[in-house]
Amino acid sequence: MPDFSQFNFKGIKALIRVDFNVPLNEQFEITDDNRMRAAVPTIQKILKDGGSVILMSHLGRPKDGPTDKYSLSHLVKHLSELLGGVKVLFANDCIGEQARLTAGMLKPGEVLLLENLRFYKEEEKGDEGFAKKLAALGDVYVNDAFGTAHRAHASTAVIAKFFPGDKKMFGLLMESEVRSAEKVMHQAGKPFVAIIGGAKVSDKMLILENLLERATDIIIGGGMAYTFMKAAGGHIGNSLCEADRVGTALELLARAAVKGVCIHLPSDSIIADKFDAHAQTSASPSNNIPDGWMGLDIGQNACEQFTNVIRRSKTILWNGPMGVFEMESFRHGTKSIALAVVEATKTGAFSLVGGGDSVAAVNMFGLAGQVSYVSTGGGAMLEYFEGKELPGIAAISRGS
Repeated sequence: MPDFSQFNFKGIKALIRVDFNVPLNEQFEITDDNRMRAAVPTIQKILKDGGSVILMSHLGRPKDGPTDKYSLSHLVKHLSELLGGVKVLFANDCIGEQARLTAGMLKPGEVLLLENLRFYKEEEKGDEGFAKKLAALGDVYVNDAFGTAHRAHASTAVIAKFFPGDKKMFGLLMESEVRSAEKVMHQAGKPFVAIIGGAKVSDKMLILENLLERATDIIIGGGMAYTFMKAAGGHIGNSLCEADRVGTALELLARAAVKGVCIHLPSDSIIADKFDAHAQTSASPSNNIPDGWMGLDIGQNACEQFTNVIRRSKTILWNGPMGVFEMESFRHGTKSIALAVVEATKTGAFSLVGGGDSVAAVNMFGLAGQVSYVSTGGGAMLEYFEGKELPGIAAISRGS
């Protein structure tokens, strides 16, 4: 597999799979352009070399073919601005005649954005014929869409078979995502602290099992903490609990003890009498929450307890918030964890924040620039840390 940074794209048409699945408001304005910004260095390197760029992406989940709501045409103007005023051509299809003709006439320094790949059901089905038509548009294939690397779709995995090993590679974003993930999973300095939050144990089961083989400490917060608290014999009131996962949580606690992995549960919680931003709130031990009340954030003692663990770490993986941080009343725990991660990073720890809610939190607090790496791939990052092979990575790294 070629090293992207060393590859000379002069006179070459690079077909790049990007992840431009960005949120749009009702006026079709982009409300968060982080995924687009993340792809800019890859695009600019190719243009600077004297190559041309053909971009392909999906947007949303269109059910019935082409619809204006999911058209990538809404991104053209902003993409041009991000690229410093470079004109961005747009093809109203991704494999049709206009796409073929425009790609065929593309000159060095030019950028072409293809219409939404998911307007064709063949994309998600991983259809070879569809992938072959896409592949015919470019000279080399560059996968820079880590956010879709866990999908065996036509444009992320199948397409790679139509390019020889020296004509397919990762872009700069994908390279940095893979490098950061591997650093945490295979080269972690100890102590290695994994901070796992979110609502459900079932969503994080596989990642917790995989981390038992690697982490020295696992901090558990968010709604899933109360299933563990229940498993440990606590009274959790009306807090979120997956009754069918209590046995699994108990088993995980037992396995952790055998392996010498320290699992940290929040000693106290901020509780509320209903799931509402304006609910009555109080503090309570997490294992003795009154009936009619629910834990919606970690408490002050837990914040201090978790901060002390994070401060002494050398490697940090953070996936999932500590509470309902979208509501101001239940934001303190997640923010305190974010600040602790930043503090540890400043003293030499390597910190990776992955997963949509954790990334949203560090962005909300303005701290994204103060951790080692913020991943753009929610589901992909989760599956990587579950120990699964990601089709979009395997298709290129195996070569041919």
